[in-house]
Amino acid sequence: MDQTRFYRAMEILPAVLSWTTIVLMFVLSFWLPKWVAVFIILFDTYWLLKTIYLSFHLRSSFNKLRANLKVDWLEKLKTDSQTSSHWEKIYHLIILPMSSEPYKVVRETFLHLREVNYPLDKLIVVLGTEEKIKSGREVADKIEKEFGSLFFRFIYTIHPGNLPGEIPGKGSNESWAAKQVKEIIIDPLKIDYKNIIASVFDVDTQVFRDYFGILAHSFLTAEKPLRSSYQPIPLFLNNIFQAPALARVVGFSATFWHLMQQSRPEKLTTFSSHSMPFQAVVDIGFWQRNIVSEDSRIFWQCYFRYGGDWRVIPLFYPASMDANAAPTFWKTMANLYKQQRRWGWGAENIAYLTSSFRNNLVIPLKKKFYWTFHIIEGFHSWATSSLIIFALGWLPIFLGGQIFRTTLLAYNLPYITRYIMTFASLGIISSAALSMILLPPKPSGFGKTHAFWYFISWVLMPITLIIFGSLPALEAQTRLALSGKWRLDFWVTPKHR
Repeated sequence: MDQTRFYRAMEILPAVLSWTTIVLMFVLSFWLPKWVAVFIILFDTYWLLKTIYLSFHLRSSFNKLRANLKVDWLEKLKTDSQTSSHWEKIYHLIILPMSSEPYKVVRETFLHLREVNYPLDKLIVVLGTEEKIKSGREVADKIEKEFGSLFFRFIYTIHPGNLPGEIPGKGSNESWAAKQVKEIIIDPLKIDYKNIIASVFDVDTQVFRDYFGILAHSFLTAEKPLRSSYQPIPLFLNNIFQAPALARVVGFSATFWHLMQQSRPEKLTTFSSHSMPFQAVVDIGFWQRNIVSEDSRIFWQCYFRYGGDWRVIPLFYPASMDANAAPTFWKTMANLYKQQRRWGWGAENIAYLTSSFRNNLVIPLKKKFYWTFHIIEGFHSWATSSLIIFALGWLPIFLGGQIFRTTLLAYNLPYITRYIMTFASLGIISSAALSMILLPPKPSGFGKTHAFWYFISWVLMPITLIIFGSLPALEAQTRLALSGKWRLDFWVTPKHR
């Protein structure tokens, strides 16, 4: 099979696997209900054990996050023998691609940048606007007047529309911005690329006070600093008190997943706002400009550029972004679904990595198999597991016929799965408790009644896992398989405060 056909086959694969699983659940529930019932019990038990296992990682990462928030990382840079003589050579390049976000959102991002516990004369800030969006340039003008003089350098770039080989989106915008700052600032000043850490943030990202301190410390103490990305923990807290219950649960669920992943760095790839050496950005030719999931794709670009010698270092330190909120409840639900569908479009990376593995003779077969299985299994599980656990588990009873319904297994199946889910619900209670700890300072009028409803909203988690988990992931995979007019463009999540 030639490379083009193989690539296309790998784009179709995720949807084929997911839909085959769902169809087989129906077909086999009719023909082999006993076997499906046993499978459901084993599957639910597997997820119960996995939930328990992941809860230890969640707790471990959470404790590290809280500990890191208490450290003065600038002081640690100055006193640590590994970093004290080098940290002042480091520059932080901060790229903030934007679309039509309102001034209030962008200004709050810069207010947090202004207050970081790090020398502002070591920050190079680039605000990337779009040529086709006039309001973005108007916002950038205001930001430049208010904040431009605070940093070592500040520029805003205007990404031209309709450049060949591009789709409008974050990847093409930040790639243009990085090239511009390289030509306008970095190269004329002869700043060594190896001394620049590039951080790409969604424009609503509000950094915590010591982000650049812990980032610089992690960079300077890493075994291979120039062969590593650096991943903060995404918190969706900027407007959490304006977000409806379902959006809060989805946002915190994403945070908890990334907390778990930080304790399993061998499985980490980059997501959303993250940091990496500028030398690597230049070496790979900047971000890919014709894809939706550029945040995870750049991990694979680096991975293959350096023959598999690339990893993600977890920072165990947060960066806060907006939760999904819109002027109306139903608009919020629509936006939330579209955002999850865009994240699910990351399945496009399966074709990229399997095709790249196919022609790579340097990366060991063991690594190829590990990453291929991990990524495919992850997207398949995303699209199917919640449906099997919460929606399809009753199929053998409904479709298995009268003979099966009179068996002891059919009688006990609801009770067994109910007991398993009852134990699994302890994980939901734990998540609810952690979410209350992570909440920012409460606004005036936020009393015990509000806290109770925030806590109790976690009973909605099974609903969110299906409606804002499995379904958008399944749609994204189906669109990827159909291709053509069904392919997704980059959808910018509207910001509302």
